[in-house]
Amino acid sequence: MLRALGIRNFVIAERVELEVEGGFTVLTGETGAGKSILVDAIELLVGGRGDAALVREGADRAELQAEFDLEAGGPLAAWLVESGLEGDPGALLLRRTIDRQGRTRCFINGHAATLAQLAQAGESLVDIHGQHAHQSLLRAAGQRDLLDAFAGAEALAAETGGAYRDWQRLERLADDAEKQFAQREAERSDLAAQVSELARLAPREGEWGDLEAAHRRLAHGSSLLAGAQSALETLSEAEGACLPQLAAVASRLASLAEHDGGLRPIAELLQSAQAQAGEAARELRAYASRVELDPEALLETERRIEVLHTAARKQRVRPETLAQRLAQLRERLAELELAASPEALQREVAASLARYDSLADQLSVKRKAGAQRLSRAVSAQMQGLAMKGGRFAVALESLDAPAAAGREQAVFQVSAHPSLPLRPLAKVASGGELSRLSLAIQLVASRMSPVGTLVFDEVDAGIGGAVADAVGRALKRIGGDRQVLCVTHLPQVAAQGDHHWSVSRRTSGGQIATAVQRLAADSRVEELARMLGGQGITETTRRHAAELLRGG
Repeated sequence: MLRALGIRNFVIAERVELEVEGGFTVLTGETGAGKSILVDAIELLVGGRGDAALVREGADRAELQAEFDLEAGGPLAAWLVESGLEGDPGALLLRRTIDRQGRTRCFINGHAATLAQLAQAGESLVDIHGQHAHQSLLRAAGQRDLLDAFAGAEALAAETGGAYRDWQRLERLADDAEKQFAQREAERSDLAAQVSELARLAPREGEWGDLEAAHRRLAHGSSLLAGAQSALETLSEAEGACLPQLAAVASRLASLAEHDGGLRPIAELLQSAQAQAGEAARELRAYASRVELDPEALLETERRIEVLHTAARKQRVRPETLAQRLAQLRERLAELELAASPEALQREVAASLARYDSLADQLSVKRKAGAQRLSRAVSAQMQGLAMKGGRFAVALESLDAPAAAGREQAVFQVSAHPSLPLRPLAKVASGGELSRLSLAIQLVASRMSPVGTLVFDEVDAGIGGAVADAVGRALKRIGGDRQVLCVTHLPQVAAQGDHHWSVSRRTSGGQIATAVQRLAADSRVEELARMLGGQGITETTRRHAAELLRGG
């Protein structure tokens, strides 16, 4: 759940601080006051796209910050630990800045993060329903995606699409094999020779770096050994060596410390230095015994470096990437050998098609079950949105040929009256009906969402009266289970809120700025009266507003 939101120099918002509670919170205000800016800020904090135009005029950068409750031991908490982004127990802090050049920086719990990580965290935190969501309902792909999301079939749909593309790739390979047999055979023969040559060389991952390190060590063996032995003599073996002198000085000061305690810390420092110098001497002896003076090993290392360098030059790659290059050549050779063997290639095509068929069958089953559930749930929601007796159905129409999206297309159908037949949504819905139907679908989808915070941005556009009251009550019911934030222009919806924030414009330093204020009961009456009657607030509109608030 969202606990706090902070905004600095974002669009027309100079400085906004919100402490948000659970339940149903409404945000209202005059057109242009900046209500949707708050939604935009939340969207950016969970990975939305941003640019330099969002920085307030005269400021160097925009800064956004949000604090969320974090379920201990939950999947998000585990992901944060795995990613090295953990913070204080029970809390998650997101921060993002955008500067005048459009550069963005992201932080999770104070740790620098990528935009992708911000978006990944956001998927578990916030679900945003925008005021233009109904536009996607008219697109075939949008209808299919919404059904797959509702049916829990998104991962299966993606896997089916991958299987389709694999099948099509092998089909194209089979066709090309027939058309370009001679050309592919020549390429196959050349690749086989390259693979054979590199395989004999057998480059290993990381080998180049190991060889370079070994060469430096072997080439400088004499100087390394001489340096180690010289240091060892200076420390412990030469006349006047450091260690005996350190021991003598430390012992002398230790005895003198009996007369003056101020010398004791100095004696202890010298004793520590003596111990460390002694350890260094032991390590030097061990190191000197390991230093290799092996001309044959040096020569062999240089030969290996040379052959790898020659092979890399021939392949036009860096020596350290020869192992990857061999893997790439083998993969391409395997494809060409398939193409050179029509029977083997056809077996691969058949196996790929069988995998696609299996996944597409599973996807069809999930879509059918999801379509039935979605049809019933949206039809039920329509009854309270001035579409009494209306029906909604998801028809699954078979495609003429298999496709990446499966074997069927989802077609949203609607009937606004019991006497009318179901017809495709794009052909029969008016603007108002489409808006209401979109809202019905979003109310259903929001119940399926696992996230703790739901944001609705003026999704009630185009409705009013009893329908607006029904929408407000539906959002309030959802607020009983999860946190709901709703930007609205309808007093009937605003009256249902457990908490009410008013967004207004003010002038600061010659610039327009957004101000946000939490409303107490009497202030809510004034705001609802404004929403009912515009600027001309009368006692009648105040009474009406108070009645709305009591009814909420």
